[in-house]
Amino acid sequence: MTTRGESYFHLHLVSDATGETLITVARAAAAQYSSMSPVEHMHPLIRTQKQLDRVLSAIEEFPGIVLYTLLEHELAKQLEDKCRKLGLPFLSILGPVLQLFHSYLGGETKPRVGAQHVLNAEYFKRIDALNYTMLHDDGQHTDGLEEADVVLVGVSRTSKTPTSIYLANRGVKTANVPLVPGVPTPPQLEHLTQPLVVGLFASPERIVQIRQNRLLGLKAEQDADQYIDKHAVAEEVAFSRKLCGKHNWPSIDVTRRSIEETAAAVMTLLADRRRLPAS
Repeated sequence: MTTRGESYFHLHLVSDATGETLITVARAAAAQYSSMSPVEHMHPLIRTQKQLDRVLSAIEEFPGIVLYTLLEHELAKQLEDKCRKLGLPFLSILGPVLQLFHSYLGGETKPRVGAQHVLNAEYFKRIDALNYTMLHDDGQHTDGLEEADVVLVGVSRTSKTPTSIYLANRGVKTANVPLVPGVPTPPQLEHLTQPLVVGLFASPERIVQIRQNRLLGLKAEQDADQYIDKHAVAEEVAFSRKLCGKHNWPSIDVTRRSIEETAAAVMTLLADRRRLPAS
């Protein structure tokens, strides 16, 4: 379908739980088609016939690709039958994965809707990590840095906060501390023993671009010459990299990395560190 020169397609995501799995898979696939934009129709918590009927009506009104995670056999069958009748492509996202598990593990599965969201120890570990990370964002409460799994350091606009939150969602207690030339770092930072300290840096051009966009968004472009001066920013980056080198803190160039890629690199460093024998 095309409108005003833009191509798009309807994408129905039908889940008996929150739909997070569907969203992740669907967006990863859709991202490969830069010339086409999906119009997402999210249908979460579909567990009754009445709820499914509304979904079927929406699919008929806006035909497109249908992805689903429905563990109730009868509901899944009705959805598939409707798609076949309309000539629409459909796929059970969990189906092939469950079949693979079954072929290797054998035995019968017991369908558990939203089983990945049960309130187990791992869930509470993530909540604890999130609470810690929010409390120790942007150099706050530095007395508690020793309790962290990871401490991210870097100059302004190197994605410290979003990376910290992403890591916390993976159960990694993460603090972040800004590095500012001429401003002493917290004394605790240079004497940490438990946390992995990781420096984040980017090219001066990239940092200036992000800072300019932020200032425009805040309508605070005045009195900010030093903040977006390329030479000054280059000195900031050099300062942060020198500090990391001085303390043997590993550094990650985030210039062309997404938050997810940066977090994955941090988690790799953390895993490597935990494998090393204690000195």
